[in-house]
Amino acid sequence: MSEKMRFENWQYPEIEDGVLTKYQWLVQHLAAFELGYKTDIGAFTYINARFGVILEDSVQIGSHCSIYSVSTIDNKQGEVVLKKNCKVGSHSTVMPGVTIGENSIIGAHSFVTSDIPENSVAVGAPAKVIKKISKE
Repeated sequence: MSEKMRFENWQYPEIEDGVLTKYQWLVQHLAAFELGYKTDIGAFTYINARFGVILEDSVQIGSHCSIYSVSTIDNKQGEVVLKKNCKVGSHSTVMPGVTIGENSIIGAHSFVTSDIPENSVAVGAPAKVIKKISKE
């Protein structure tokens, strides 16, 4: 199915703080959460937006992901930004203060602890850039 058809009837989902959406993902601290147009968030994904989480347009997040703007283990906090058209593979974790650049791809099961530049593919724990994506 083409992306155009997939998102043809896309609508902003109803989101309540700390309650699963009808798509089975959850946001805590909803007041600090921004959801872009034509986003796709997989089931069982958890988003803690206490210090801000911004998902720009056309962001895709796989199932079972975790996005944290605060970490009580190491006392880190900071806004998380997923730029336009980036993709985060299933079972990945994005930690506080991270920005994932436009058009970038995070491989499944990755642990993202630092910024990922635009047009990059990053994988691993911690996630490291393994190649650049051609703009063509």
